[in-house]
Amino acid sequence: MPVLLLLLAHLVADFWLQTDLMVKNKIKHLKKHLLHHLLTTGIALVVIWGYHFAFQHIIKYFILPFIFIIITHLLIDLLKIKLIDSIPKSATDNMKKLGYFLLDQALHVIMIIISCILFFHMKAPELAASLLNLNGTSSLSLPNIVLFMIIIYILATTVSGHIVKYIIGSLPSELANFEGELTLKNQLSAGQENNRPKTENSFTEEYHYFTYSSPLRSRGKLIGYIERLLVITLTVIGAYPSIAFIIAAKSIARFKQLDDRNWAEYFLLGTLSSIFLGLVLGLVVQRIIM
Repeated sequence: MPVLLLLLAHLVADFWLQTDLMVKNKIKHLKKHLLHHLLTTGIALVVIWGYHFAFQHIIKYFILPFIFIIITHLLIDLLKIKLIDSIPKSATDNMKKLGYFLLDQALHVIMIIISCILFFHMKAPELAASLLNLNGTSSLSLPNIVLFMIIIYILATTVSGHIVKYIIGSLPSELANFEGELTLKNQLSAGQENNRPKTENSFTEEYHYFTYSSPLRSRGKLIGYIERLLVITLTVIGAYPSIAFIIAAKSIARFKQLDDRNWAEYFLLGTLSSIFLGLVLGLVVQRIIM
């Protein structure tokens, strides 16, 4: 329970309480970001302290782990900000940002596990055996299962959304709102042709127009959330062929835009990334819960 509760507190502060504006200018909003972590981590530690240790030894079971988690979180965030600021502007900067994002989250998780081992008498082999279900039966209690499913929900929606955004962010931003290409051909009439030199019998004027919709990114984000949750559900119950229907439904809805090769690649990259993340999370749920 301590690991799952602290991990949930971290995800809530890092993804649910952190706005896009705070992400873009993290140095400016660093105090607000830390305040969110102070609040969520503090609540989680109070629950752990009361549930497991009956509100005894406040320094050992509350103050020390609280200081350790907050300080390490601050140091990791400052390191990430410095690394991102050092990235030169290039076509591959989004993939580098994705790497730093994954490294940042991995370090936070490692620090949470270390804090549980240091302060809550948890042993790494027993923790790994419990989470990986090595004994063949689900060893998670009902409260832990609830915490685990909330964490999976956050990973499938907000966290995966950030990952997909980094992956497709290397492509032109206008492709997100691309609706289609309109071609108009205007062939001159015979009367007009008679007034022109007889070099050619006729010619065609061709105009290309690119149409764009209004940027309704929230709608696309919601579609991605539902898509990954459906993939997780289908993976858990073993209905893998049904995942193909999700891809088919999205392709039909975007049939007109698929005529453009650039947008088709944008669509394919985003869809495959989302499906892959849903499959991975579904297999994790299937392994631990089922």
